[in-house]
Amino acid sequence: MRINKYLAHKGIATRRDADDLIARRKVRINGHIALLGEKVDESDNVELRGKSSSKKLLYYAYNKPIGISTHSSRRGEKDIRKIATLPNDIFPVGRLDKNSSGLIILTNDGRVTDRLLNPIYEHDKEYRVRTGDPLRGSFKKAMEAGINIEGYLTKPCTVRKTGPKSFTITLTEGKKHQIRRMVAALHNTVVELERTRVLNIRLDNLAPGAWRPILGDDLTRFLSQISIK
Repeated sequence: MRINKYLAHKGIATRRDADDLIARRKVRINGHIALLGEKVDESDNVELRGKSSSKKLLYYAYNKPIGISTHSSRRGEKDIRKIATLPNDIFPVGRLDKNSSGLIILTNDGRVTDRLLNPIYEHDKEYRVRTGDPLRGSFKKAMEAGINIEGYLTKPCTVRKTGPKSFTITLTEGKKHQIRRMVAALHNTVVELERTRVLNIRLDNLAPGAWRPILGDDLTRFLSQISIK
């Protein structure tokens, strides 16, 4: 993997911070100064020179409002990093599209990104969905079995109908606009989508635009589920 991803995976730095360390010639691979984008594996000897004491790792639950971009907003748009008054090295893990709302994990721990988002780990996330038209009788069975979206068959999921036009869904993957595309494939539309849970971290009564630190037993359990000690 690329050296910045390797350092993030090891919990040494976020990818952005790792690139900064590499640019400042602080990283060596098998004795030579690392280059940006260089690839390494577990057999390589990676050394970090002149790094100060470890930074404090922080974790937050954030309720993204509708209309806010998760990453890299376009001109005239707002994204999380521009509106959340948190330390500069905090970043959102994963995405929610601009028209969706709900739970986003914010952290400065680079290990979290791959451990939480890589589909091989099958970590579950729960969403609350409202549709434009009533749900058909076959809707739950079809969704749970897997939907073909442009040649990709979605993994089995759990669906619970909560009303004539509403349901909750628990996924272990996160393809782009996946829920909207699954619903569209069944001849319906999503008019409201909110992520309410990521593993053991729940949205609960967190107000739109607000955040809270993930601490104590919640943090211990969260990190344990993504195999971070």
